[in-house]
Amino acid sequence: MPVSDSVDSSVGRDENAEAEAGDAPSLPINELFYSLQGEGTLAGVPSVFVRTSGCNLRCWFCDSYHTSWEPTHAWMSLDEIVAEVESHDADHVVLTGGEPLLHEESVALLERLDDLGYHTTVETNGTIYRDAPIDLASISPKLESSTPTPDRDPRDDPPTEASSGERQPSGAMGQDEGKWEQRHENARIDLEALSELVEAYPFQLKFVVTDEDDMPDLRALLEDLRDVSDVPIRDEDVLLMPEGATRERLAETRTRTADLAMEYGFRYTPRLHVDLWNDAPET
Repeated sequence: MPVSDSVDSSVGRDENAEAEAGDAPSLPINELFYSLQGEGTLAGVPSVFVRTSGCNLRCWFCDSYHTSWEPTHAWMSLDEIVAEVESHDADHVVLTGGEPLLHEESVALLERLDDLGYHTTVETNGTIYRDAPIDLASISPKLESSTPTPDRDPRDDPPTEASSGERQPSGAMGQDEGKWEQRHENARIDLEALSELVEAYPFQLKFVVTDEDDMPDLRALLEDLRDVSDVPIRDEDVLLMPEGATRERLAETRTRTADLAMEYGFRYTPRLHVDLWNDAPET
């Protein structure tokens, strides 16, 4: 389905646009489509993707730019969402974003889907816990390398260069330089929420990795999480995923990431949808 109703908000909520949807429980939906799960332990499974708009973080490499940096969506009632899900021949539903657990209505949607017998995966950055029927919590904690800076501009076209050769802040970063850098860095890890998620649900920890420089941060976070969690977190629960939203970028990062998975004893996960369809929408 196409997106509409551009929103300018740090978390993607717009009370006026929401009111237009009526009194029925609703969610800001950026995309709703049928495809293959491209990542994680269920890679290759036919799935319906319900992508909400709005995120509390701003990863510079975000592959869902129009749910975070420039959130766009159409408000859909839960009845409309469920009807669209049921129109596809799939038993698996992926609730993703953005950050879907920002929205209280996501719990009601998950309850509806559970009642209908769907297997649900929730893709989350791990900073928010909600009590909901979730069959797989696909948790992607954000490492320091995700933080946006003037040198990590999230736009598709690169920043211009000054006469000094230094990259200059522009695009989303340039609109309010430093705001999201500090906000993202402060919010990207919430150990309490992470421990609640891994203790409550079957889970996978899926880290976006670029190179060896990411590993000290990743291993330190795992050590901290293991210290505060009441359930075991095995190395096989940890998946390394190459950074990249295009085939060209994955060609640069996938081999390094696979080598790191073998070196450290973690799992490697592909990005099948990128390999198959590049960066096409609704894939």
